Amino acid sequence: MQASQSTVDPLEIAKFEAMAAEWWDENGKFKPLHMLNPCRLDYITSQIAGEFDRDLKSPHPFEDLRILDIGCGGGLLAEPMARLGADVVGADAAERNIPVARIHAEQSGLDIDYRHTTAEDMAANGEKFDAVLNMEVVEHVASPIDYLIACRQLLKPGGLHICSTLNRNPKSYMMAIIGAEHVMRWLPKGTHEWSKFITPEELFALMQEAGLDPVDRKGFVFNPLTWSWRLSDRDLSVNYVTASLNSN
Repeated sequence: MQASQSTVDPLEIAKFEAMAAEWWDENGKFKPLHMLNPCRLDYITSQIAGEFDRDLKSPHPFEDLRILDIGCGGGLLAEPMARLGADVVGADAAERNIPVARIHAEQSGLDIDYRHTTAEDMAANGEKFDAVLNMEVVEHVASPIDYLIACRQLLKPGGLHICSTLNRNPKSYMMAIIGAEHVMRWLPKGTHEWSKFITPEELFALMQEAGLDPVDRKGFVFNPLTWSWRLSDRDLSVNYVTASLNSN
């Protein structure tokens, strides 16, 4: 594959462009991500700290690390990475997301390099990062393997790739499609296509084919009683996250 070929699915991009202005509304269309974000950050920061031997209690533990948030949306992950001292690039194929992210970063006093671009174009330009955050994106692209190859090409040797997505099984259909989109109405109907969900075994196989070495996986589990998310070593039945290293 040529790295500059795009795996962007125009229909998927259109869905998120229509919601761009609501990224920072905690009760809007991205409410599920705001609820999940503390759990996502717990996993991301612990993986980065462990891989690069950083003390999360220090003032700027990710200083001198270059981190890419691909599919950055409004900056829900890019901003915390910048606050931890990282040199952050936020990239998104949905053009309308970028002004929203830039304005919020400026209001927050953060210097983040936001770009309307794709993983493939950045890889073709020779960009390299210590870590690539690839969260809730792979289930929206036209070709997961080509997209993951581009993500691997963006990593320095031994770089860390963190990827989260949705499992494909009856439970994920009931919770992510019926529950989140139709019953709770957390997301507009049609935001996700169940057929594009990827099982952990499939994702590990794709990452290995792309030249990545999977080293960890955890589940994100929602508790309706406490209205909160937690990490699980065993339950990967709906939302889950993985860590892998650039083995090339």
